[in-house]
Amino acid sequence: RVEFPFLQVQASEDFFSVPVHMLHYILCLSVFQQALNRGIAAVKEDAVEMLASYGLAYSLMKFFTGPMSDFKNVGLVFVNSKRDRTKAVLCMVVAGAVAAIFHTLIAYSDLGYYIINKLHHVDESVGSKTRRAFLYLAAFPFMDAMAWTHAGILLKHKYSFLVGCASISDVIAQVVFVAILLHSHLECREPLLIPILSLYMGALVRCTTLCLGYYRNIHDVIPDRSGPEMGGEATIRKMLSFWWPLALILATQRISRPIVNLFVSRDLGGSSSATEAVAILTATYPVGHMPYGWLTEIRAVYPAFDKNNPSNKLVNTNSTVTATHIKKFTFVCMALSLTLCFVMFWTPNVSEKILVDIIGVDFAFAELCVVPLRIFSFFPVPVTVRAHLTGWLMTLKKTFVLAPSSVLRIIVLIASLIVLPYLGVHGATLGVGSLLAGFVGESTMVAIAACYVYRKQKKKRNENEAATEGEDSAMTDMPHTEEMTDIVEMREEND
Repeated sequence: RVEFPFLQVQASEDFFSVPVHMLHYILCLSVFQQALNRGIAAVKEDAVEMLASYGLAYSLMKFFTGPMSDFKNVGLVFVNSKRDRTKAVLCMVVAGAVAAIFHTLIAYSDLGYYIINKLHHVDESVGSKTRRAFLYLAAFPFMDAMAWTHAGILLKHKYSFLVGCASISDVIAQVVFVAILLHSHLECREPLLIPILSLYMGALVRCTTLCLGYYRNIHDVIPDRSGPEMGGEATIRKMLSFWWPLALILATQRISRPIVNLFVSRDLGGSSSATEAVAILTATYPVGHMPYGWLTEIRAVYPAFDKNNPSNKLVNTNSTVTATHIKKFTFVCMALSLTLCFVMFWTPNVSEKILVDIIGVDFAFAELCVVPLRIFSFFPVPVTVRAHLTGWLMTLKKTFVLAPSSVLRIIVLIASLIVLPYLGVHGATLGVGSLLAGFVGESTMVAIAACYVYRKQKKKRNENEAATEGEDSAMTDMPHTEEMTDIVEMREEND
């Protein structure tokens, strides 16, 4: 019988990773939810105001509290016992309470009036509805963070299929409850509550599914406390120190596109060409993001599989996954993504057909999107490097070295948006090219940080080996106990 260990390991990783990647696409179905909201708002005379109010409130909530979703990685790396889980949940309770207070301040204080009415230049009616919607969404960040924390724990124990199913249930629940609430009195009394309550119901279903999955499959398996063999107990300070660089990176990613839109529009002087450029960016970003966006989830593979991670000792696996296997798997994913990009964006008329059939633009507009989409073909390389090295650093719990990468990304992004117009690059090409430069800058800084950590580890390992060899040689030079006894006896006889 001939066995192929790498293929077995590869199958194991695929079974873990495919649902995670599927989860990334499922979350993108929020676009479908927005389409439902458009239909809901259409039943009222002030449809545009309702849609704008909810959309603005939801986007603000995701910008300010979205980084809480990175607590998934805390569950993935730190939670090895029931006590560790209690600490992680406590962090989310506190974060949820802070988010709720922040939502209340935005809804009722002058700060909210400035952020929503003045900064976004909306009228009094839209501003009032937006602040009310923001207040209704106050509890959502807590529910979302609780779900992500348990998703990380489930991913650690290879229950990625359950995590994917929970996200599918979220989307289905939203659709079902929208259909139900459309036939209620809310349509006339408070139409804003229709999408918001549907959002809560979907989050409740997802959170309940993940929590039940944890209690059914993991709670009785993990110990009450983490022993030294698991890396010791995690403290809240360690969790927060691990989480904040990842949250900073996510916040930086969320703010990159508004910065690009602002600079591209200002570069073209706010003319009709500027509007067209921003529209091209809006149309090309989801299509360009499709072949490579899932690569970000590769960072979950290292913490879940690397056997050098002490916390993985409690996870039962049928195959041994080494760092070499993970590197090969990462390379295969990058090659697949690059192939998809070049097939979709460099094959004649394929990208135009995607834009015309899926996005719904005309062919002349689709032709203007070809060059920006081709620039997206080069995104998989820096994204893969960043994801792979981030996963390795997460395993070592050295995420603090990632913080400078988010700062460098913004610096390179803004510098590119300022310099490239002098080189004759304008419009959507300027925006996507600057985004690529930002990604390359960020990945380069992550690589430098990883090299720094690797060299420190290697130096420490060499020092430990030298110390061990010194102890061994000292023990070898010492005479044995029997020889010492003989020497003492001989001296006594001579005396």
